[in-house]
Amino acid sequence: MKQRILELVQYRELVRNLVIRDIKLRYRNSVLGFVWCLGNPLLMMAVFTVVFTILMPTNIPKYPVFILCALLPWNYFNTSIMGAIDSIVGNAHLIKKVYFPREVLPLSIVLANLVNFLLALIVLFAMLFAFRVRLTLWALYLPLIIIIQTIFTLGLALIFATLNVFYRDTKIIMEVGMLAWFFLTPIFYRIEDLVPQYARLMYWVNPMASFISWYRIVLYYGTSMEPGFIFRTFVTSVITLVVGYFVFTRYSPVFGEEV
Repeated sequence: MKQRILELVQYRELVRNLVIRDIKLRYRNSVLGFVWCLGNPLLMMAVFTVVFTILMPTNIPKYPVFILCALLPWNYFNTSIMGAIDSIVGNAHLIKKVYFPREVLPLSIVLANLVNFLLALIVLFAMLFAFRVRLTLWALYLPLIIIIQTIFTLGLALIFATLNVFYRDTKIIMEVGMLAWFFLTPIFYRIEDLVPQYARLMYWVNPMASFISWYRIVLYYGTSMEPGFIFRTFVTSVITLVVGYFVFTRYSPVFGEEV
């Protein structure tokens, strides 16, 4: 594994070029271009705000900020996973002709979406200012949260990219799976509103619930986090990455034959 990681570092220019390519392809022939990474979350926030403050009123204060703190991390996770699933099969022409570390492909997808996520945070901070949500020192945890979420996302991306090489139904199944995952994650509702035993279970079986809560704690509520909560989320993410990288490297030598 150490040798493969060193090899991946040697191909860092390829990673950079693929990230730039993915970003350009996403906004190619688009009138607004990169502005969509700011406008899209705003539109989604507006829809949820209308539904849950006008049509189905809730007692959650400053709901646009509440929903945006969760929606942006979820969009980053969702687009990364769905994009990485097809990263190997969709680049079959490269895999069959040129040698390079195959993990470069899903990695570039995740990093490209990370760039979009970071740009979209501009909208979030603008909303925090507009709704007079006071940032505390706990907001300094934000880079750490993003790094840990990226580790977790990359681990899953490697696993699903591998599965899709051998089972092309993976992408279709995951489209439904990610939709179900969205509703099972406290994005447009508070986890405290769930039945207590289900709320505790969600934290244990749904890592994204932990990430969403983490973003809200440091940005929306501005309070401290339980050390055990941080440690558990970090360990889960690292284990996911290690397992994902092991699975990917175990089967990557036969990708050329399968695609």
